Amino acid sequence: MLKLLNLSHFYDKGNPIITNLSLVVEKGEIVSILGPSGCGKTSLLRLIAGLEKPCDGEIEINNELVSSGDLHVPPEKRNLGLVVEGKALFPHLNVHKNITFGIPAEKNKNVLAQEYLDLFKIEHLKDKYPHEISSGEQQRTSLARAMITNPSILLLDEPFSALDKELKAKLHEEIKKIFTLKKLTVILVTHDEEESAFFSNRIFKFEDNGLIET
Repeated sequence: MLKLLNLSHFYDKGNPIITNLSLVVEKGEIVSILGPSGCGKTSLLRLIAGLEKPCDGEIEINNELVSSGDLHVPPEKRNLGLVVEGKALFPHLNVHKNITFGIPAEKNKNVLAQEYLDLFKIEHLKDKYPHEISSGEQQRTSLARAMITNPSILLLDEPFSALDKELKAKLHEEIKKIFTLKKLTVILVTHDEEESAFFSNRIFKFEDNGLIET
């Protein structure tokens, strides 16, 4: 589903962030990438998502080359879902409209929206706006919005870090069931070792600008 070959990236030539990094993620796998802030985890997700172009190396998604040399397929054509720590919901849209934002031309978008509202247990919030719901409910909405597009890969960047321990544990249980039900391919970036162990088939640590499987 995802193949990274000899990726290298830097913002300052004297300080590489990623060096000759290679990784293969199979369909349906949940892979965690651990590491402290500033080690390159988020930069790696941005490269996969197409928000940045690697300085060297190749990226292949679902057997299609999306980044290599002069080739750079834009984010909107990579069929990926991305959820970040800040949730980034549109404040002027209610929950229902936030969820359907990425599928405006889909004929069955209201049917799909209802499926994901039910799946994430937020149907009763569909007319609420982001400032009217809790952090956990906002994160459920963000995940529903990312998944409703049926992405090839779901990219998660510290998605639960702003939640308290009790809420996080409850959400972990529910979200993992949804990932398993949907047979999603997921890459989770986190600094939380317990979180990575709970979700993942494989865990990698960011060390020396590359990944080491634990």
